[in-house]
Amino acid sequence: MSEVDLEPQPVSLADGRLAGLAWGRADAPTWLALHGWLDNAASYTRLAPRLVAALDIRLVAIDFAGHGESAPLPGRHDYALWDYCHDLLDALDALGLERAPVLAHSLGAGVACLVAGALTERVERLVLIDGLGSVTSSVEETPRQLGKALRSHRRRISSPPRYADLDSAVAARVAGGATPVDAETVRDIVARNLVPCQSEGVALRTDPRLKRPSPVRLTPDQVEAVLGAITCAVLLIEGESGILGERDPAVRARRAVTRLTRRVLPGGHHLHASPAHVAAVATAIVEFENASREATLG
Repeated sequence: MSEVDLEPQPVSLADGRLAGLAWGRADAPTWLALHGWLDNAASYTRLAPRLVAALDIRLVAIDFAGHGESAPLPGRHDYALWDYCHDLLDALDALGLERAPVLAHSLGAGVACLVAGALTERVERLVLIDGLGSVTSSVEETPRQLGKALRSHRRRISSPPRYADLDSAVAARVAGGATPVDAETVRDIVARNLVPCQSEGVALRTDPRLKRPSPVRLTPDQVEAVLGAITCAVLLIEGESGILGERDPAVRARRAVTRLTRRVLPGGHHLHASPAHVAAVATAIVEFENASREATLG
C-alpha cells in the first residue's frame, strides 16, 4: 500500500450531484461510507487510512445532498431521511456496485439501515458508528411534528453564517453542536463545509434547510420492522458517552437486528473522528471484517 493510496482523493458521482473522498487502490474491494447530520465525507479522514491499510480496500465516503461539496436538493424541497437513501443507491450505481459493505455514522447509520432492510441485496455488511435505526415519533405526535415542520418551512431562510476564519467556525461548531465534541475532532469536517467569502472570511456552505424539522417521522414500530428485515451481518460500535447506550429506543432497536455484534468503546458520538479514539474503532472494524471473511471462506 503506497502513501498515495492513503491520501484522500476527490470523487464526483451521480453526474456531479454527489461529491466525496476516496482512499485506497481503485481496483480494491470498495466500501461506501456515510456521514452524520451536518457532517461530510471528511468525517472519515482519520479512520479511512487505517482501514485501507489493514484491509486492502477502497473506501469511498460521500457528502450527502446539501452537505459538504454535494449539491443541495432543488427548489423548496425539504430533506427527509429516505431522500438520503437515493444518495446511497446513486453512489453504488455510479461506482458500478451491485452491493457493498457500508460504513455509516449517526444519520448515515439510519440511512444505511433503511436501505439494508428494504433492499437487502444492495448491502453486503453494515458497520454502524453510534447510530442504529432513526429518530422516531409516535402516531399521536404526528400533528405536532407536522405543525413544527410547516411553520419552519414558511419562515424565510437566513443567510449562511459567516466566520473570520476556520478557527472561528470550528469554535462555533464546538459551542453549538448537537453533541459534545472537541475542536480537533471536527476541524476537518468543518473545513469541508466552508467556502471563502468574496470579501473576507468564510461562510458555511451547508444547506440551511437541513435544520428544518421533518414533516413526518417513522414510528418506532416501523423502524423496528425495517431493522428486523436486515439480513446481513451488522457491527454496531457505540461510544461510552454516545447517543445510544441503554436508552429504551436503543435497546429496542438492538433487539430487532438479527445478526448484531455490539462493541462499546471509550469516546463520544464522534469517536471515529477523534484522535484519541479512532485507533480502537479501527481495530474493532478490522476484527469484525476478518471474522466475516473467515466465515465466508468456511
